[in-house]
Amino acid sequence: MSTTVDLNRALWRKSSYSNGDGGNCVEVADGFTGVMPVRDSKDPQGPALLFRAEAWADFLAGVKAGEFGR
Repeated sequence: MSTTVDLNRALWRKSSYSNGDGGNCVEVADGFTGVMPVRDSKDPQGPALLFRAEAWADFLAGVKAGEFGR
């Protein structure tokens, strides 16, 4: 399955876990049906990854449950 999503009008927001010195940051853009765009905040003109919304929700649940350590 191929998905094309126009991200030109995406409103990106940083992870609440991003540190203040600009390192290790990811940004996500809400409002895209069925997918969650994710990019590296240090490279905003670079590529974005698209995750199925269900997969992103599962990932966040795992992070909150501590499945990936610190």
